[in-house]
Amino acid sequence: MEEGFFNPYQEVSIHERNLPHWQQPGVLVFLTWRLADALPETLLSSWRAELRVWREHYPEPWDEAARAEYHRLFSTRIERCLDAGHGACPLRDARFRSPVEQALRHYDGRKYELQGFVIMPNHVHLVARPSPDVRIEQLIRGWKSWSGREVNRLQDTSGEVWQSGYWDRLVRDQEHLTRCLNYIQRNPIKAALAADEYTLWIRRGKPGSCRVS
Repeated sequence: MEEGFFNPYQEVSIHERNLPHWQQPGVLVFLTWRLADALPETLLSSWRAELRVWREHYPEPWDEAARAEYHRLFSTRIERCLDAGHGACPLRDARFRSPVEQALRHYDGRKYELQGFVIMPNHVHLVARPSPDVRIEQLIRGWKSWSGREVNRLQDTSGEVWQSGYWDRLVRDQEHLTRCLNYIQRNPIKAALAADEYTLWIRRGKPGSCRVS
């Protein structure tokens, strides 16, 4: 099993809030999180109700077929709604994307290794490999906290900038990583964004080219 990818034969840590989050130390993960106003509450309520029913029929742990079905029915639908551009979309402006990019890059090569990210008008997609002793929720909490304060300061606003949760997928192999990075690169095109309405960055080279301590 190649280093940096999900190993189904090793222990997996699972914690839940609204969604189950799988973690395995030092494994690449594809992450998505959104601005607090990016999805209408009516849509979220319907989505959560359908998810509860689905999970009653497909209890954890999921096999690969169930996980694929989950992403087809639920993740993909949310991603389409995000690309539709709901909410105020302040990240369409480069001034407000800048602190988000700074937060993402701050500990790159120390606490994690970034593989690629795109900052869209109302959400972020990212692939990273956390250091084995760093938990994903700690990283996201730090990214959101610092960038949220800066976005509020720049807009002269207050309140929650980001959603409370996130979506995550452990990366299984090189083919899966390639698909995730391709998705990140194509997301602005699929959403019909102009070149100044998003920030895209992809690391060149294979995972592990940057030391994570």
